[in-house]
Amino acid sequence: MDTLLKTHNKLEFLPQLHVFPEKASHLGSIKLQNPELSFCLKRPYNKRVRNGCVKATSGALLELVPETKKENLEFDLPMYDPSKGLVVDLAVVGGGPAGLAVAQQVSKAGLSVCLIDPSPKLIWPNNYGVWVDEFEAMDLLDCLDTTWSGAVVYIDDKTKKDLGRPYGRVNRKQLKSKMLQKCISNGVKFHQAKVVKVIHEESKSLLICNDGITIQAAVVLDATGFSRCLVQYDKPYNPGYQVAYGILAEVEEHPFDIDKMVFMDWRDSHLDNNLEVKQRNSKIPTFLYAMPFSSDRIFLEETSLVARPGVPMEDIQERMVARLRHLGIKVKSIEEDERCVIPMGGPLPVLPQRVVGIGGTAGMVHPSTGYMVARTLAAAPIVANSIVQYLGSGRSLSGNELAAEVWKDLWPIQRRRQREFFCFGMDILLKLDLQATRRFFDAFFDLEPHYWHGFLSSRLFLPELIFFGLSLFSHASNTSRIEIMTKGTLPLVNMINNLVQDRE
Repeated sequence: MDTLLKTHNKLEFLPQLHVFPEKASHLGSIKLQNPELSFCLKRPYNKRVRNGCVKATSGALLELVPETKKENLEFDLPMYDPSKGLVVDLAVVGGGPAGLAVAQQVSKAGLSVCLIDPSPKLIWPNNYGVWVDEFEAMDLLDCLDTTWSGAVVYIDDKTKKDLGRPYGRVNRKQLKSKMLQKCISNGVKFHQAKVVKVIHEESKSLLICNDGITIQAAVVLDATGFSRCLVQYDKPYNPGYQVAYGILAEVEEHPFDIDKMVFMDWRDSHLDNNLEVKQRNSKIPTFLYAMPFSSDRIFLEETSLVARPGVPMEDIQERMVARLRHLGIKVKSIEEDERCVIPMGGPLPVLPQRVVGIGGTAGMVHPSTGYMVARTLAAAPIVANSIVQYLGSGRSLSGNELAAEVWKDLWPIQRRRQREFFCFGMDILLKLDLQATRRFFDAFFDLEPHYWHGFLSSRLFLPELIFFGLSLFSHASNTSRIEIMTKGTLPLVNMINNLVQDRE
């Protein structure tokens, strides 16, 4: 899905690790800092197999996974020259979509920008899915390589929802190339390294890199994703987790309409012969997300929408293999695989603070859906314009004051209230089993498009979200209403309490 943080590594639950990731992007690589749960990454054993097909175990599927190939763009990047000792206007840490978007727009205004990333030319290894209207609004339609006229949702074996909203897959090579080219044209300098420490002075910050180079900047932007390496939090971090396993595969055939993408498939008849897995799925359900490119090429992803703690990757893979067998999908080869984890919800970072954040590190993931890319790209001009405005005001503001103004523009009270409502929605989803989840989405996608479009795309603010909630309740079945009331009472009280406490 749009905001999946994806990595080509195996996930295991291990004690907490505090490290700076190799790359953070929805989608980069990940080391999560969480008092209760962390994911440590290692590569599964891979074996090349010709003309294979999916068998009864996830191990057989993994045998088809090719070794990860890192592909770099062919750009001659202008590198930062530390010998000059210049103080740049903005240092961007992280070369994902969010970091590049802000770097591009701040540099366009004539300010000096240095982007720091250990692999600045590496093509993002992720499949980004977005609603076409979101990219159209940002003039990025040329960065979609495939579009579908609509999407479908399978509630169960008897109920199917047709969503008349076009969907697209982002051409990540085209998007990054477009952003890099604009950054280069605007004079952005690049530094290939990791930031290991930042020291703040009154009017500038010193970023110490792992190669011994120190970069001085008036403003620091943390765009490293979920590592939270520079942006500070002062509350316990206990999010829900969206976990998924996906493959881009050549298959003998598949049963899906190539003109529609499968947004959610909640059917579970594929587990009828495995009661143990079916019982686990009944308690914490997973769904299939699929992008059919042709009759024999398709992206398939088994996803746990949100759970706390996250569903183990091996469980996700086992469910996916069973589903593919039931659907008669025989995998001939796998072009790439993705193991995905998204922390959802949890507290916002300290507001304000000296380092400015954007994307995952700034709590911008949609707490109810995991979506982030379109929302982050839409927020990039806000952050960029704010930085340009306050840096261009004669530099009368101290570093702390300037950062505070940018944070205020990124997280105005209406956005914070919106996020509280989305967290309320996540807290309800965390408590729903498979049957309750089906009832919830049966009502959700029966709403007027304005409401479910707006909810998924973060376009509704608190007044409209209240009407959204009332409309959802009115469309829900009696059983679903009871579930929403019983499971949502405490989250509702918590949301109201947080809204009351959060003032300008």
